[in-house]
This record gives sequence, structure tokens and C-alpha cells, in this order.
Amino acid sequence: MALFARSAIVTFWLIAILVGAFPRIAAAVVRITDDRGGNIGVYWSRYMALRDSGEQVVIDGTCSSACTIVLGIVPYDRICVTPNAVLGFHAAWRPGVLGFKVINGPATRTLLSFYPDPIRQWIARNGGLGTDMMLLSGPELFAIYRQCR
Repeated sequence: MALFARSAIVTFWLIAILVGAFPRIAAAVVRITDDRGGNIGVYWSRYMALRDSGEQVVIDGTCSSACTIVLGIVPYDRICVTPNAVLGFHAAWRPGVLGFKVINGPATRTLLSFYPDPIRQWIARNGGLGTDMMLLSGPELFAIYRQCR
């Protein structure tokens, strides 16, 4: 019986050593390359699931409009940006008479509430959200988010 117990302990430690010797499987990566946005609710659902999955987010192209709420839903340390990254921000709006954009104040406030402080501060420094797209990229973006390796 003692020989069996000793053999089991040795086997356990050998397995533990072998498991530790293999490289860890990295978490999956979600790459955003050309996302022009859409319905805030759809993006909220998508990014809540992404947050819960533990996946990393690489922004490697355009992420504008509702796409940008990823910044406030997925943890900061799981997001990185490449030199190709461009974030586009604008107020929430609906089509009005003759095709003019009519800003939806409550939806715009909801959109802003998703963003982390550095993004809200950048938006405020650049005139606030309106119907025109505001673009954040390059050195200004790298000052807020880490560059992907």
C-alpha cells in the first residue's frame, strides 16, 4: 500500500511538472479593423459578452460611433491599439426633416457615460460631441491607450 501511495505522489508531481513546462494557451484576441458602428444596444450586448470572455481587444483600424463603447466596457488593460487605429466619436442622432441630423440628447449622454475619463476629457477638449465625426489616432491615442506589441 505504501508503494502505491508513493507511486501516486511521484506520478502527481511528474504530471504537475509536465503541465507547467508547456506554454500557456493565450486568451483569444478580437481584432477591430473596420467597424463604423450601429445600434448602441447591439454593441453593448456584444461587448458585455466580450468583457466576460476575458478576450483581448486589438484596435487595428477604424472603430467609430457605437463601436467605441468597447473602451468603457472591456477593461482598459485588455485593450491595445496599433498605428492603424482610428477612433471616431460623434453624438447620437436620428434623421430629421429633409435628412438633417437631429441630436438625441439622452442617447448622447448614455454614449458618453460608457467612455473612461481620459476619452471624455479628450472629447471635451476637442469641442464635445456633435453631428460631425471627431477622430482620435496616432500620438494622441497612444497617450491614452497602450500600443500593441
